[in-house]
Amino acid sequence: MSLMAVKLASILLFVLATSSLSKAENADGANPAAFVRALVNAPDQQTDFARVKLAVDKFADPSIDADAALAEIDAMVVTVDKMLSSLPPDTASTSLEKMKALRTFLYEGGWWNNGRPFVYDLSDPYGQKPGSQSLPNYLATKRGNCVSMPILFLILGKRLNLDVTLSTAPLHVFVKFTDDATGKTWNLETTSGAGFTRDAWYRQKLPMTDDAIANGVYLKTLSQREALSIIATPILDNLIATGRYERAIAVADVLMEAYPANAYTLVKKGTAYYRLLDANIIKKYPKQSDIPADRIAYANDLYQANKQSFAKAEALGWREPKLN
Repeated sequence: MSLMAVKLASILLFVLATSSLSKAENADGANPAAFVRALVNAPDQQTDFARVKLAVDKFADPSIDADAALAEIDAMVVTVDKMLSSLPPDTASTSLEKMKALRTFLYEGGWWNNGRPFVYDLSDPYGQKPGSQSLPNYLATKRGNCVSMPILFLILGKRLNLDVTLSTAPLHVFVKFTDDATGKTWNLETTSGAGFTRDAWYRQKLPMTDDAIANGVYLKTLSQREALSIIATPILDNLIATGRYERAIAVADVLMEAYPANAYTLVKKGTAYYRLLDANIIKKYPKQSDIPADRIAYANDLYQANKQSFAKAEALGWREPKLN
């Protein structure tokens, strides 16, 4: 990104995302699917990942101070540039040295971060605590997870004009970095100092099928639109957690348009269908014989939609991850 000079369309997108829509998300007339579509379909040169991430965060917590977070990110970029200024000009301009400086800034203590590096929160590695995946929370606590940590690295990397994007493993997100000089793409494990990490390590630690890799479910160098869909996925999780299942299904469809191989989204869509079935049929009619005739077709549709979503995910090579 260095998107300090954001184009008008980007500004309008951010205003739309962080004010009118995000403030109305809990209102009956809100349209989360349209909100997500605006986020993931932004043109490549008009997207600021920081603003998108903050718009997603504000969906769950409208009290987030996006301006303060953006100002902090801007200051971070200034500091990394200052670190690079101590290097010979021909060295400081290379993408590899920029990446190394960013890695040092984030994960090593020094004057650049007042001796307080960002660390992996081992007490909540998947970011399950309320608000733990948000960017402002990560900036404030300097304790992150496998969602907040790669996304901040991506945000800062883009602003330093690095060729970085996201990638995934089962219940995990990491960064892909491409060295301009060699064209080689590396995995950077941001929960472990953004060290170079081989595909084989991910496959050992987070087992995944060959089909899942071949189909682009895992270990893929994601396009911008695909990466944006990953950043926007917490909206889907929030809708399910707050019982807005129909809207969750609509958001899942938008996310799948952006990243068709996102098996996680398919699984969540299937979960939303089951929650609808449970809330509207199973809990109300404990015995199948109790289901009114005019509700049987509806119940069958929900049941089949649930099965189909999981079947599509499994066809892509997804298998239910085992949490440690």
